[in-house]
Amino acid sequence: MNDRYDEMYQAASRYYIQGETMEAIAHQLGLSRSTVSRLLRDARHSGLVRISLTDQVGSRSPLAAELHQAFGVQVHLVDVREGASDHRRFEQVARMAGRLLSETVTDHNVIGVAWGVTTSHIVHYLQPKPLVGATVVQMNGGTNQWSSGIPYVGEILTGVGDAFGSRVVYFPVPAFFDYAETKQAMWRERSVQSVVALQQRMDVAVFGVGCLNGRVPSHVYSSGYLDSDEMRRLAADGVVGDVSTVLLREDGSWTDIDFNDRASGLTPAELARVRRRLCVVADPSRAVAVVGALRAGTTTDLVIDEGTARAVLARL
Repeated sequence: MNDRYDEMYQAASRYYIQGETMEAIAHQLGLSRSTVSRLLRDARHSGLVRISLTDQVGSRSPLAAELHQAFGVQVHLVDVREGASDHRRFEQVARMAGRLLSETVTDHNVIGVAWGVTTSHIVHYLQPKPLVGATVVQMNGGTNQWSSGIPYVGEILTGVGDAFGSRVVYFPVPAFFDYAETKQAMWRERSVQSVVALQQRMDVAVFGVGCLNGRVPSHVYSSGYLDSDEMRRLAADGVVGDVSTVLLREDGSWTDIDFNDRASGLTPAELARVRRRLCVVADPSRAVAVVGALRAGTTTDLVIDEGTARAVLARL
């Protein structure tokens, strides 16, 4: 055995069997994160690692069946120990989502990613899978009046691109424009049109559900994208959360919310054209927003823990 093979084996064993993150493996082996990513990619490519995804027992449970019957989605139910911390809950759901996304994507896919707290967790659990001709595209703008959003959004998109050996295309526009007219003007720019055209060709999309009043704060509501007056106006209009920064009510309505004329993300109608749409949720307090997202038809595959699933059904 040569040193390269030994490093591949060590990295693959720690990542796939022991469940360590790439950052932890890099620290233990004295390597960079990008080197660990390449080792894991090469381990898959060489056949050292073979990955298959089996159906979760939880996905055939009565709880999953109720969600499927209510919303017509494929449910990937994650068993999280009762009383687990919010961080632990996110980790376990993100691990399942990372594996599902890795198993779903194939060569030449356009993979849409909406930035947020949930997707920032998922990135750490993607299984390296070098793809041919694949592209990762940002689904919603990330800038606001206080920040470019580049470090936060860039880390998420780059992590997905590294895992799949794919080109990354950013969407350098505000999450919310100040004026609908400004958005309309920007959408006439060729640089924006090229990204929008790529979004319209997406084969797979992965996103979380933001919530105005979630116990775990949604990044879009806690990082200066909306001021307190705007938050009050949205709540008064019945808004409970968002998918890809497009705002939703619990009944799934969104078209008559004025703020959406200024939002840069894909609408539920636009999302519905994507063949596989992975919605990932790990917070029972977001149940009201999850109901709105599911009723709006945003989702084909729901990755969710049991506690959050029960909270969603309780809303019905």
